[in-house]
Amino acid sequence: MTNVLIADTSGADDGGELVGRGGELTELSDFLDGAAARGGARLLVGDPGVGKTRLLQAAAAMAVQKGFQVLTASGVQFEADISYSGLNQILLPLVADIDGLAAPLREALTVALGLGEGVAPRALVVCNAALELLSRASRTRPVAVMVDDLPWLDPASAAALGFIARRLPGTHVCLLASFRTGQAGIFERSGLSEVEVLPLNRVDSMRLVAGRHPTLSARARQRLLDEAGGNPLALVELAHGLAVSDAAPAGIVPEVLPLTSRLESSFAFRIADLPDRTRQALLLIALDGRRELGLLMRSGLGLADIAPAESTGFISVTLATMAVHFRHPLMRSAVVDQSTSDERRNAHRAIAENLHDEPERRAWHLAEAAVGPDEDIAAQLEQVARSVLSRGDATAAINALTRAAQLSPDRRDHSRRLAEAAYLRADVTGELDSASQLLAAARRIDPEASGSLHAAAAGAYMLVNGDGDVDTAYRVLLGAIQSAGQDWSADNTELVEALSTLLLICWWAGNPDYWPPLFEAIDRLEPEPPELLLIQSRTFPDTARIRPGDRERLAALIARQDEEFEPNRIIRVNTSSVYVDLLGGCRAGAWRLIEDGRIGGAVRSSLGAYMHLLLDDFGTGRWAEAQQLADEALAVCRASNYNFIVYYFLFHQALLAAVRGEAERAYAWADELTLVTTQRNAAGAERFGHHARTLAAAGQGDWEACYRYACLLSPAGEFAPYTPHALWVAFDLVQAAIHTGRHREARAHVEAMIAADPPAISPRFAMLTVGAQALVSQGADADRLFAAALDMPEASRWPFDLARIQLAYGERLRRGLAIGPAREILHEALATFERLGAAPWAARAREELRAAGVAPSKAAKDDIEPAGLTVQERAIAELAAEGLSNKQIAERLFLSPRTVGGHLYRLFPKLGITRRAALRDALRSASPGDSGAVSPTERQ
Repeated sequence: MTNVLIADTSGADDGGELVGRGGELTELSDFLDGAAARGGARLLVGDPGVGKTRLLQAAAAMAVQKGFQVLTASGVQFEADISYSGLNQILLPLVADIDGLAAPLREALTVALGLGEGVAPRALVVCNAALELLSRASRTRPVAVMVDDLPWLDPASAAALGFIARRLPGTHVCLLASFRTGQAGIFERSGLSEVEVLPLNRVDSMRLVAGRHPTLSARARQRLLDEAGGNPLALVELAHGLAVSDAAPAGIVPEVLPLTSRLESSFAFRIADLPDRTRQALLLIALDGRRELGLLMRSGLGLADIAPAESTGFISVTLATMAVHFRHPLMRSAVVDQSTSDERRNAHRAIAENLHDEPERRAWHLAEAAVGPDEDIAAQLEQVARSVLSRGDATAAINALTRAAQLSPDRRDHSRRLAEAAYLRADVTGELDSASQLLAAARRIDPEASGSLHAAAAGAYMLVNGDGDVDTAYRVLLGAIQSAGQDWSADNTELVEALSTLLLICWWAGNPDYWPPLFEAIDRLEPEPPELLLIQSRTFPDTARIRPGDRERLAALIARQDEEFEPNRIIRVNTSSVYVDLLGGCRAGAWRLIEDGRIGGAVRSSLGAYMHLLLDDFGTGRWAEAQQLADEALAVCRASNYNFIVYYFLFHQALLAAVRGEAERAYAWADELTLVTTQRNAAGAERFGHHARTLAAAGQGDWEACYRYACLLSPAGEFAPYTPHALWVAFDLVQAAIHTGRHREARAHVEAMIAADPPAISPRFAMLTVGAQALVSQGADADRLFAAALDMPEASRWPFDLARIQLAYGERLRRGLAIGPAREILHEALATFERLGAAPWAARAREELRAAGVAPSKAAKDDIEPAGLTVQERAIAELAAEGLSNKQIAERLFLSPRTVGGHLYRLFPKLGITRRAALRDALRSASPGDSGAVSPTERQ
């Protein structure tokens, strides 16, 4: 089945030829030829009336000739709040093929398109289902999706098309869509190919007018060309009016208004000539958006009532699909603009009466039909907000709450709903300017709104991301929570949201005194705190003092994340997982939020998801992906003026630079983080920089600095309260303490690690704890502990941490002259460091291998080198050949100068030399080809 695009003749002469569009038509034809084989997307961008719709119609005709199945939709302003109404238009001709999809995709798409009932589907599943349906349809012949005025589509459909557009290459499906110049929307255009549709030049404008009105006087034609500025719709529509005026005896050309007003006046004149019932039918079609003839029938109207509009070219009717199409979107706008407010309300009421089985659409049309405040309709819209938010559509929830507020008879309800919309703007979608405006409006309407928890929470976000500080945000929000008359029931969602926000502010502030009032408030919830809030308050703020069983309870919440779509709940589960190293199970939910944020949805929540993926990527060795995500998130923060949250991505930039050996960059990123956080008194957030500095110093071998930075997170011998980040540098602190001769401090910190009950925290921390125990142990105990650390459950999940323990163990074995085992474990560490790109640690591993007498690339593990040298002798000989003294060699290899001298005395005869100066040539002669060892100079 092939839908038919709007029959628009803008830009066409009497013969139907598109005037002045040869270049655009050629480009579209070439695009379709390529798309038939490899898919793709192309956007038509231009001013209103410039002929984008006519070009789409021409492209549709070409597509049909080329064997495409053409699917179309037009953006409808009045259905912009009804999720997937646009997708419904596009996919309706393929409805019979939905049964062929896999069950999860079939169920999601059926519910989204309003063709069945079920659990609200995830947006990402709907997107994948729509893409799969289009791909299946293209197996028999290529498919062309053509959308006029895409930004007017409902946000869910626009987001879905944005998702689909980027995945069309390699398929047999293409997308052509039109945008008005400067028009914004949910659909993400960046990176997609565009065709700019420009106004016609004067010659082509003259051709178009002459083809339509050859008898128009020269004077009228020149005035038309001057006023229309090459806009085809203006040329076509105004030419008719000028032709009529020019027929007057005086032949006077009338004065005209600016372009948009002229067009509206032209439409209004023609609408006014239509019968009342025709105008009534057109208004129903324009406001309903679905363009179904069935609506007319149910409203007592019929085909005869729309016939006059069809004969004048206002609309076209496709009887096969029972659909009505306006010739141009401006005609739909004109129908609405030229109706009275009473007529519009009556039309919306008539539509609502036929939507009892679609409560969301019904609520919106009832809202438009309302003549004043109406709590019943406001309550329905508030319920719509709850429903759409539960399936992740925060933007629609905000729109519903804002309209519900406008319909609220009670000023407190009005203010409360605006405050909640402001909170969602600040905390989920991240539209800070809009949130600020909504919050100000809430306070104007009800000066007592300062007691509103949503208002207080939104205000807290405004303060932190603006010029305020976290201390003020804490006092404002805590004061609102502790206000008299508070409802302390656990199902008070506004209170639970406020407490969750306060928990985050306490974390940012880094003030231990801020936590007890929060915990007291959580304990007051009756009959008991909600599971998620309780778990987050136990696993995240002070992980070193976690309670037995809390990690298991959190794991149970993570296991149910596939059933969770509300952005805030996803973020809070993930946040709870950070320091207990359970983020691996949270990746799917985080990616859903990032995909949603990328297409303009929950942008602020998506930043939280970036944080969590980055932490998991760093720990599990996905450093390339981490760099990409850190760059992307940092750009989003800066583009959206998230002037505080940016600290988190500065941290990851610093962290990645540190482990790659880019110390100067790491310190610069960390210093920028410090500037951002100290400006807001966010001592808790400031601590993140110390982690990056600790690793940067360790990479440089500056163990004194490494020790000092690690102690800034928590002093040696303890884990400071509410500073779980100290768990991640505990091993570094112990290692740095040993390197700087602070053996007592090293042992004290190991005891603190053991006291924290590592298995209750995570396998990763347990591994690091046993590794740290090995560092402070001697002899067989050290060997046993190192082996136990490397054999810990899930040790391989944390490659950087594991390889650092392997390196420390290899160093100890090599110094103890257990050369074979040392070489084996050092090779393993080196392979990991090289794979990760941990340059400083890789260099250290190579140095240890070289000291063990073998180049990192040499696979053989024999203890005897060419010419009969032992690995120890080989190492000493190479260093001596480089010109190092016996004392320098002894320091490098942790031997005594006497031992070095003894080895040199024994190896000279093996090499057939009697003096030190002959070492270099002798070593080369003894090792033809690859000697299995590389000198320090050669490595450099």
